Amino acid sequence: MDASAQARVLGGGVSNIVVLVEDGRTRIVVKQSLPQLRVRDRWLADRSRIVREWQAMRELCSVLPLGRLPALRFLDAGRFLYAMDATGLGSTDWKSHLLAGRCDPAIARSAGATLGLMVRGTWRDPRFASRFGDQRAFWQLRTDPYYRTIARRHPDISGAVEEWIDESSSRRVAMVHGDWSPKNLLVEGRNIVCIDFECAHFGDPSYDAGFLLNHLLLKSFHRPGSAAAYLDLARSALCWTLAMLPAQALPWFERAAMRHLALLMLARVDGKSPVEYLHRAETRATVRSLALRLIAERPPTLRAVLSRVLAATGRP
Repeated sequence: MDASAQARVLGGGVSNIVVLVEDGRTRIVVKQSLPQLRVRDRWLADRSRIVREWQAMRELCSVLPLGRLPALRFLDAGRFLYAMDATGLGSTDWKSHLLAGRCDPAIARSAGATLGLMVRGTWRDPRFASRFGDQRAFWQLRTDPYYRTIARRHPDISGAVEEWIDESSSRRVAMVHGDWSPKNLLVEGRNIVCIDFECAHFGDPSYDAGFLLNHLLLKSFHRPGSAAAYLDLARSALCWTLAMLPAQALPWFERAAMRHLALLMLARVDGKSPVEYLHRAETRATVRSLALRLIAERPPTLRAVLSRVLAATGRP
């Protein structure tokens, strides 16, 4: 890059500093991990997670279709940062599309299929298991601030939460992104580019499915008039994930994803990182009530979950 290069801090995250650098010909993103996350509650995390993120993206290039991951530039482990190519000028994150009510089923299919391919491509692979078996970043950034926090704030479900943490953490079968959220799926045309692998580890991949589905369902409370479209996206995403999975995962995957979805739904209103777009207290209360019902009833399929969501949003 030449002397005319300009830098601009990008928003949207709480755990890193992300800077776009461009000179008119080249555009790169530099990402540096923070030791203290930018949220109301105290939330610390090991900054070396940035190195694992770099490693995970580099290794997954051999598993995911070409173009699903950004090209990596360099890693500076001592400064806890790395650089990668930026996506095209017209690209935006899928979350922005969804919040604006733009519900393209092609993006949902791509998100679901890409997740399924990541699971299938790393299924019980000893190379990934040995390199990414350490789950500390996931525990610091997900398990404690999400699951353990709701267990502390809702003591009546703490036993169920701890039971599920134990069961899920013992299932180590494939790579897990850990933040398979629409904000981390960048839309270029009708394709997606996947970013933010800082929670990546070898573990229970049904977590990612539950994570994505929860985000899609929460949008139906934000824009109830578009609830049917968001729920259709959820159906499509899960269908394509299941279609790509290895046969060994099918007997338990959807049931496990629904358990994660229920806990994550509660975590996004009562955990350390609540979603910012559920502005009204009444809406948050409705989501909280639904989440507690799902945790208690443990519906095993997305179809059963969606029937409860429709009832909660006042849709037939």
